Amino acid sequence: MTRGVVYAEPDADPAVEELTVDPPGPREVLVRVLACGLCHSDLHVVETKGRGDRFPILLGHEGAGVVEEVGSAVTSVASGDRVVIAWRAPCGDCPHCRRGDPRRCSSQLRAKRRLHRAADGALLTPVLRCGTFADQAVVHEACAVKVPEELPVEQAALLACGFSTGAGAALWAAPVQEGSRVAVIGCGGVGLAVVQGALLRGAERIVAVDVAPEKLEHAQALGATDVVDASSADPVEAVRELTGGRGVEHAFSAIGAASGLAQAIRMCTYAGTATLVGLPFPGAKLDVDLVADVFDPKVTVAVTHGGDTIPQEDFPFLAQAALDGRIDLARFVTSTISLDEVPERLPRIGERGEIRTVAVL
Repeated sequence: MTRGVVYAEPDADPAVEELTVDPPGPREVLVRVLACGLCHSDLHVVETKGRGDRFPILLGHEGAGVVEEVGSAVTSVASGDRVVIAWRAPCGDCPHCRRGDPRRCSSQLRAKRRLHRAADGALLTPVLRCGTFADQAVVHEACAVKVPEELPVEQAALLACGFSTGAGAALWAAPVQEGSRVAVIGCGGVGLAVVQGALLRGAERIVAVDVAPEKLEHAQALGATDVVDASSADPVEAVRELTGGRGVEHAFSAIGAASGLAQAIRMCTYAGTATLVGLPFPGAKLDVDLVADVFDPKVTVAVTHGGDTIPQEDFPFLAQAALDGRIDLARFVTSTISLDEVPERLPRIGERGEIRTVAVL
């Protein structure tokens, strides 16, 4: 019997339950999940009482594992392949895809819902079309991305969301230019991945901003050239001082608070870009002076969804970069837990300077 972490109704606590799994459809893949990271997006679903998804909800979306079964029309993977499960894959048919811009695809490919609660047969809604806090997942074949088995599965899982979101923001969504100056607001897992992406891009200066000293230590170890403790200094003034009053070409807000994006805008040099990476809460409002902060300095405000990745291209690139030592995925895995521990640990994401907790199934 398959087990998974189910968020059954708005006021219920997530809990591990027994599940049943239907066979994959023609272009679908059944994956035995081996590892799944605890990402704030899952906590966000619980904190917002479902984020509009249909209950019951199967949590988890940052997973990696091994293909167990493929549908009749699947050609890209086979049983036994090590895969990372992507929550987004370009559809190939939306206006963006048709004009050759799949990074901005507005209609991702998805599998049908195939998992049920064993207790009552209710059809589960998997978070971000994944549902990887479970022993098995059924996804569209385009979302099952082959990666080398040499990469430890708990590291590979991070490519599914947190790391690819942050690194992708710097590598592909912005993208950062070689020799540019970069500021990163928020040094959790996603923000630290932005640091790594900017490093891969050849940024000259990377300023990491946070209120937690242990997170700033991680940032320095992962490539930040400067750090700013926002609990004791105005981060905008500090970043401008570090850059000779000019500001940065790219500022990334990797936190949910709207204040992060406002600060990112004010950190930008003339014609700089402020990119929202973190997931904001519903109803959040942006407090900026459109003339002084945006129009006069000609600042571009951008948004990235998941790093605007093309998983079939980008995940293998990042996996190989990790194997080559150009990025440090191992440092991101600060603890591992069992599936049974997920409901209790989910609300404690990021405590004591942890970058990523990974459930190993």
